[in-house]
Amino acid sequence: MTATDTAPPASAGTRIYLSGDIDIFTTERLRQRLVKALRSSTALMVLDMSHVTFCGAGGLGVLLGVQARGRTRGVTLALTGISPSMTRLLRAAGLERRFPIMA
Repeated sequence: MTATDTAPPASAGTRIYLSGDIDIFTTERLRQRLVKALRSSTALMVLDMSHVTFCGAGGLGVLLGVQARGRTRGVTLALTGISPSMTRLLRAAGLERRFPIMA
């Protein structure tokens, strides 16, 4: 799993590009990267998941934890580039409405 970030104009928020597998071997590194990105994010942080090949339960836990941290800072965590398998995972976990999904 890799994560790269960009800082577009403040109105667009911060966009983080994720790729590869989000599994037991990568979740801690992802969590650290996203928490660090939250420190410089303003009102919106968008995770582009269009190149994520797998996301396990630990990955969902990271997303939920970062979302909670963001909320305390006034930052909304949104997802984009959601694959059909990720959509099914969110739905199966009852989280499909928990995250704003951007086109």
